[in-house]
Amino acid sequence: MTRWLLAGGGTAGHVNPLLAVADRLAEEGDEALVLGTAEGLESQLVPERGYELLVIPRLPFPRRPNAAAVRFPRAVAGSIALTGRYLADRGIDGVIGFGGYAAAPAYLAARRRGVPIAVHEQNAKPGLANRLGARLTRAVGVTFPGTPLPHATRVGMPLRREIAALDRRALRDDALAAFGFDPARPVLLVMGGSTGARRINGTVIASAAAVVGAGWQVLHLAGGKQEVTDPQLPGYRLLPYCDRMDLALAAADLAVSRAGATTVSEYSAVGLPAVYVPYAVGNGEQRFNVAGVVAAGGAVLEPDATFTPERFAAVVLPLLADPARVAAMAAAATGDGVRDGAERMTRLARAGLR
Repeated sequence: MTRWLLAGGGTAGHVNPLLAVADRLAEEGDEALVLGTAEGLESQLVPERGYELLVIPRLPFPRRPNAAAVRFPRAVAGSIALTGRYLADRGIDGVIGFGGYAAAPAYLAARRRGVPIAVHEQNAKPGLANRLGARLTRAVGVTFPGTPLPHATRVGMPLRREIAALDRRALRDDALAAFGFDPARPVLLVMGGSTGARRINGTVIASAAAVVGAGWQVLHLAGGKQEVTDPQLPGYRLLPYCDRMDLALAAADLAVSRAGATTVSEYSAVGLPAVYVPYAVGNGEQRFNVAGVVAAGGAVLEPDATFTPERFAAVVLPLLADPARVAAMAAAATGDGVRDGAERMTRLARAGLR
């Protein structure tokens, strides 16, 4: 039995692929432990999934010269030393990093002790930790083609089991019934993100009557902090979130959504075409995440700053009136998608042990 330390966390974008790989390793008879922080999302999701979480301090990289920057090198050294003790005490055979605060100490501790390293990068524009890790190993898996990391191999995104195995056609009737939709009318899925994308939410609500008038139904997942009012239209479901995304994806014919790496990967894996409105702050990775599926014809890219009701009328409403184009986009999205990212990443990590 091989014992792995999977390092990453902070956000669902890091934790979910980590857990998908952990599940795959466990299915193959290996043991997976997770390295993370007490503050990140991993502190909740990892124990819930049944894996042991080994904790190190959360150390944000200092962006300006201040007292935190002065303390940072010593703090990092302490995290590396603590991780090294975990590696030795638990008899770790290999480390797989997914980015986030825990990844860099894991890479450096593993390098110091001669433990093989594998890296998975979720975004088309890699983060600092994985740029470091990719220089220490040849086992580098990426979600999107063209990700600028040395030794990169496209493995796709490790997906949740219920999404990786989703048969949208087989589940569609149950999905439509679950949301109270008419099976004779198509469904537009709108994803406002976990905290609520103000531009997407506001623009779609302002366009609600036009969408329903075009013969479509709407499943609008507005996020936990949405600032919109339900238009109270027939066939329009406004919810803060959905804990059965397999049903949401099975019900949908087209999506309007942010462009996080997991979202883009899930839509492409199951063949759901989309109008992506990337999050406009941070390091801009979301617009890079959709480059491949847009080039393939499976999606449309719209900047957040200009995604107004007028732009919705010019871009989205013509799609709703053109089922042949939506079907062609679905086929193109499917061609760009990867369902077996967890299996591919596991194989790549195992190859690095030899």
